[in-house]
Amino acid sequence: MCLEPKQMPVQYVIGEWDFQGLTLKMAPPVFIPRPETEELVNLVLHEESQRCQESRGNNILDHQPHLGPLILDMCCGSGAIALSLLSRLTQSHAVAVDKGEEAIQLTRENAQRLCLENRIQIVHHDITSGVNREQLLPWGPVDFVVSNPPYIFHRDMGQLAPEILSYEDTDSLDGGEDGMRVIREILSQAPMLLKDSGSIFLEVDPRHPELVENWLQSRPDLDLFISATHVDFCGKPRFLHIQKSRGAGSRCTQKVPNLQLMGASSKSNFLGH
Repeated sequence: MCLEPKQMPVQYVIGEWDFQGLTLKMAPPVFIPRPETEELVNLVLHEESQRCQESRGNNILDHQPHLGPLILDMCCGSGAIALSLLSRLTQSHAVAVDKGEEAIQLTRENAQRLCLENRIQIVHHDITSGVNREQLLPWGPVDFVVSNPPYIFHRDMGQLAPEILSYEDTDSLDGGEDGMRVIREILSQAPMLLKDSGSIFLEVDPRHPELVENWLQSRPDLDLFISATHVDFCGKPRFLHIQKSRGAGSRCTQKVPNLQLMGASSKSNFLGH
């Protein structure tokens, strides 16, 4: 099929795009980061701010400095999530993982453009092939696992805009029959990657919070629970904050409206979900 140049997404045409105040290089077929994902970054920043406040209170007694967080960005694409967190958390280090060679190369180029290459480890690895602690934990267990994984239900893929299907990597969008194929892998591996006090932040389809909750209940061995569900600018559940269990008293799920979101569509909003 012959594609008209006008069908190419503008981000690919101009070769770059802004995300969290950073100008990132863009190139097909690597997934183009959407504005909602900036809010995923904001949620991690807020959690780290809370952790810092708690640490400062504890340091009054033990005089130990608060070290920057270790971050694992799974399905990193252009590196938008990991690099924006590194730029804001100046003592942090990150590992960015993707199975696509083009994504790995683009993340590497963006890290160099932003002079952040010394604080990021970029790993070419398919997380659905299993956990690789040696590659994923160069600095030890992480504070945050963050991901905007493929989460579109396979039956909905045909409803995506033609320019998306023509130019963007559909593997970065298609989450399988229930949109949970990669999400299940992330959650299965996270307990082996996180510190005891660590958190998982995921961008998901609005149908996923209930599906994830039910799946976690079927896997008590993972010792994970949904701490909070945050909504997008349309008021739809879009982001999950998942933590390790700390006793029955901590199992309290909140639905938190997010008033900071401005802008355009996430993966699922292309479909009107």
